[in-house]
Amino acid sequence: NSKENLKKKKTMVRNGSVESPSPRPRIHQTHPHDTPLFQSTVSQSNLRRFNYWILVFRLSAFCFSLSAAVFMLTTNAAAHDDDAVDSPRWYHFGAFRFVIAANSIVALYSLFEIGASVWEIYSGCTVFPEFSQVWFDFGHDQVFAYLLLSAGSTGTELARQLRGVDTCRVHNTFCIQSDIALSLGFVGFLSVLVSSLLSGYRVLLLLLNYVF
Repeated sequence: NSKENLKKKKTMVRNGSVESPSPRPRIHQTHPHDTPLFQSTVSQSNLRRFNYWILVFRLSAFCFSLSAAVFMLTTNAAAHDDDAVDSPRWYHFGAFRFVIAANSIVALYSLFEIGASVWEIYSGCTVFPEFSQVWFDFGHDQVFAYLLLSAGSTGTELARQLRGVDTCRVHNTFCIQSDIALSLGFVGFLSVLVSSLLSGYRVLLLLLNYVF
């Protein structure tokens, strides 16, 4: 009996009925074009928590950047002034125009990323192919974080100079509202900075997943 069983097992192996042993677990794909997703590096619960944190900071970046642009656009010291022609406006200063442009761009980018994060949370897949999506997020986070920092630093230096002359003494409302807009812009920068750290962590996990 033992000899017959041994012959049967050999026959089954020759016919391909039994899978040969493998040092690594087999990956069963439901579709021939399926590729390993970010889910392969972390558990489902940790993945969902990670995506929620990214969504929170995307929302924060959008809200603060949009608020900074709106506050700077509505700086209006002429509302209660008798001579409205000589009142300072944001478009009189290149640094403040830079602040509005930078924060507006980041607000639009953050809005797109919010949609991408919501899509990934509820569908379980990225908008673009995962490799492209991860590098897209990381690269743009780096660029826009630097953009906000540069705009905020330039605007802060101009605000300091305005306080050294009569502009802020005569038009104090303009300077106060400009300071609020700059502060909101810096908070938006911190939000994008944290988002870039999270996306950088995701790049690291993706690379480790491809290497190992």
